[in-house]
Formats: sequence, structure tokens, C-alpha cells
Amino acid sequence: MASNKPAPEAPSSFGTDTLGAQERTWEEWNPTEDSLRPVRGRHRVAKQRGLARSSTVLGVGVIAAVGAGGMATAQGKPPVSISLPDSLADNLPDAKSLPGVGSFMSDGSGGSGAKDAAMVVASSPLTTAGITTAEAEQGTTDAGEALRNRILQQAEQQQANADAEARAAQEKAAAEKAAAEAKAQQDEAEAKAAAEKKAAEEAAARKAEAERIAKLAASYTLPLSSYTITSTYGQSGPMWSSGQHTGLDFATQAGAPIKAVRGGTVTSAGWHTAYGYHTVIQLDDGTEVTYSHQSSLNVAAGQSVNTGDVIGRAGSTGNSTGVHLHLEVHTPGGSGMDPLSWLRSKGLTV
Repeated sequence: MASNKPAPEAPSSFGTDTLGAQERTWEEWNPTEDSLRPVRGRHRVAKQRGLARSSTVLGVGVIAAVGAGGMATAQGKPPVSISLPDSLADNLPDAKSLPGVGSFMSDGSGGSGAKDAAMVVASSPLTTAGITTAEAEQGTTDAGEALRNRILQQAEQQQANADAEARAAQEKAAAEKAAAEAKAQQDEAEAKAAAEKKAAEEAAARKAEAERIAKLAASYTLPLSSYTITSTYGQSGPMWSSGQHTGLDFATQAGAPIKAVRGGTVTSAGWHTAYGYHTVIQLDDGTEVTYSHQSSLNVAAGQSVNTGDVIGRAGSTGNSTGVHLHLEVHTPGGSGMDPLSWLRSKGLTV
């Protein structure tokens, strides 16, 4: 950009400037084509017409910058007088008619207009950028204050959100704890109810079994009222031809009455070699019960007997070493079974 040569110092009618103790004077300087320094390149001043246009733009820009920002100042510097040719001055627009500039122009009288404009500039904020319409309606004019208010509002909102999250977490934890306690109580109640139900079922089963055994005991009886068990089923020894005992021996007094364990039909009654006097009674379910080594018989084949009827007397006939009753129990198929277990299964205490 072309720069103007400083004007020679001379007395001027525009005024003086005092710098320290030295007083300096300024005179009006009118630039012309001859007084301007030639500039190389695209920015050289060629004609008065181009200079007028550039000067007009320069003047308007300076006035707009000073009026809009309020940043430019001439304080502390000597005034510089710039005069333009009449052809340029006539083409310049009125500065007061420019938007945002007229309020800063004084009429030269130094009256209240200039003072009011200065007060407006001094009281106005440097900038209103970032101020929302709502903030402006609330009376906020300073961008820094608006930013501070927004930061405080954000902080308060964040704190409120944190408090809400904390409350929600506490409520969730309390709800989960209550649900866990309720579930534990429900589980405990269900376990207690299940235990009580199981106990009741077991008690009912025991009662039913006791009733069944009592009923069976009423329909079954032991063959002797007084006895001693001397040999059990499956016992090994040389006294038995098969090598094992096939029944249950009740030692008793000679002539002791022998009773039918269960009512049924007599299928055999008489002498049976090693068994001596021997009686066989078939029960309703097909089971056969035999009574051996009797001294005498009280029933005959084909006769029906009831539980507890006397069928003979105890003795030691056949292959016997003393007075006793040899009792055997056979399944409907003829297989032997343990008489002791069978009698106990009928509710009898042996």
C-alpha cells in the first residue's frame, strides 16, 4: 500500500501539539501525483481517478472501524491532518449517514452530542457475541457474565443429575434388597411348608403301615405261645441232609399246643419220614406253611382252619434232637423262604 511522505513542518492553522517541553506545529498537506512516491506492481497510483476511489474506500473503512469497535483511538498521538482534493471530497458520502457511525460523530461544537456518544461507547460492552435472546431479555449484556451463568447452570444441572442418579441407585438397591428379603422369606416359607408336608406324609405313611400291620397281626399269629428260637433258615450243619437248615425251629415243652399261623385249607396231615408227624396248610394267596415233628395231629387233609386254631401238639418225631416245632414257608411256586422274615412281614414280633 502506498505511503505518503511526511509534510514539512510549518506553522498551521489547525493547531499545535505539545510534547514535553517542545512545542511542535503542523501544517496542512495536500498530496498530489508529483508528491506521491511511485509504487511498483499492481498498487501504484496511476491517475487521480483511481486515487479518489481508493481514498474513498480508505476513509469509509477508517470511520467504520472506529465507530463499530470502539477500539481505535488517537490518544497520546499528535493529530494528523489529511486533506483531499475537492474532486475526492465531493464524492465521499456523509459519514453521519453511515450505519453505526453517525452516532459517534460530533458536530465540532463539542456539545452534548459528542459527550453522549462517548458515554454510549464507554457504557457499551466490548462485544455481545454468544448472548442468547433469552439472556438478552433477562438483561444480560456481557458475554462473560452470560458464559459464567451458563457454566453455573450446567454445573447445577449436572449436580441435579448426579443427585437423581444417586437417588435412583439407592432406590434400586433398596428395591433389590427388599425383593431378595421377600424371596428369602418366601423360600423359607416354602421350605418349611415342604418339610411339614413331608413330615405329615411320613406320619401318615407310618400310621397306615401301623394300621396295616395291626390288621395283619389280627389275621396272623405265632404258632406257639412260649418258645425259644434254636435254628434259623439257611443255617449250615451236618444235622441236615441238604447241608442247610430249610426252616425255623421253635424249642418248647412237649405237648405244647401248635396253632395255625393263618387260616386256610389243610392239604396234608400225617407221617412224613424225617419230618415225623407233619401238617401242610395252604393259605388264600397260595402260600404253604408246614408244621413238623409233632407228637400228635388235630386236623385232617381237606379240612379248613382259621387263624389260631390248634392243629396238633409239639413233639420230637422224625429226625429230631429234641422237642421243637420245625416251621417252613413256601411260595405258591414251591420255593422256600425265610419263615422269620415272613412272620415279621405279617406284623408279628418273633
